[in-house]
Amino acid sequence: MTADAEMAADDVVIDDSARCPCGSGDIFGGCCGPLLQGAPASTAERLMRSRFTAFGLRDAAHLVRTWHGSTRPRTVDFEPDMEWRRLVILDRHAGGPFDRDGIVEFEAFWRQGTQRGALHERSRFVREDRQWYYVDGDVS
Repeated sequence: MTADAEMAADDVVIDDSARCPCGSGDIFGGCCGPLLQGAPASTAERLMRSRFTAFGLRDAAHLVRTWHGSTRPRTVDFEPDMEWRRLVILDRHAGGPFDRDGIVEFEAFWRQGTQRGALHERSRFVREDRQWYYVDGDVS
């Protein structure tokens, strides 16, 4: 079976040379692409960016894999017709390659049909065994 045959009709594919949806300015193949394929994030912010991209691409496997076991849901459901349009990192505290925890504050802009809005969250991350995980966030 070919890779094309294994894809669902609604799967979104991004070329590695395209701009990454996370807004970093890098190309997908040098930014979130490797993380969505299982590479570890070097920082909490990189993980946050990859999770934003995963929501946009409806990549539930990446979201579940990078969610800390203490707060991980069994499944990830996506809102119908929700388009995640832009990510802005507002603040970060710790979350570097040698930290054990970190906080990333962001605003994610969305569109659903004719409605538009933004999600503002201050997310907590932990690093265990050289792997960053999303724990939870305060939404405002």
